[in-house]
Amino acid sequence: MIGYVTLGTNDLAKAAVFYDAIAAELGVPRMMEFDNFIAWGKEGGGAGIGLTKPFDGNAATVGNGVMVALEASDTDQVQRLYDIALAHGGSDEGAPGPRGEGFYAGYFRDPDGNKLNAFIMG
Repeated sequence: MIGYVTLGTNDLAKAAVFYDAIAAELGVPRMMEFDNFIAWGKEGGGAGIGLTKPFDGNAATVGNGVMVALEASDTDQVQRLYDIALAHGGSDEGAPGPRGEGFYAGYFRDPDGNKLNAFIMG
């Protein structure tokens, strides 16, 4: 149902380093790139993610309650994604671990403060 998610950034170059590292771990390339927008995803694949400087020219801000969830292949990849995020300017929002029966996740924010998680079900 979701084709892609777009997050705002105030520093596209800095944010691109963060998302390039996350996307590399997930095996997802950049699929679109312009002066003010970059998207990662696979044509015909699942939902992609894009970063953009806001069209209206105002500063990008974090949406309270908004989070992007990245599906991992296993608990080891959840840990790697969490570690990659923190190593590339992200911040901790909850270390990887079980979050109830059948759900395992690690939570982090990107350099602009957008909240993400890496998770597995089952």
